[in-house]
Amino acid sequence: MEERFALAAFRSRQQVMRFDSALRRSGVATQIISTPKDIQVGCGLSVRFEVGDAKKDQVVYRRYNPGNLIRFYLFTRLPGESKGRITPLT
Repeated sequence: MEERFALAAFRSRQQVMRFDSALRRSGVATQIISTPKDIQVGCGLSVRFEVGDAKKDQVVYRRYNPGNLIRFYLFTRLPGESKGRITPLT
């Protein structure tokens, strides 16, 4: 089964925590994860969320503006692959 999720990468761990908290208050299920090595930027942590929540998450980001966002990304890994693909979300 394909593994697919969205994430927001930040330059600061404090901003990761703020954004995660803002999303949870808005009713979005999140998880703080280690940023995938393919991105190789930021503080090493990202906020993971479902792809279907991406638009809402971007609205929450603009509303709370925690700052230091690098970018929103889509992570995809097909069955049998050891490494996933990372693409920017627009």
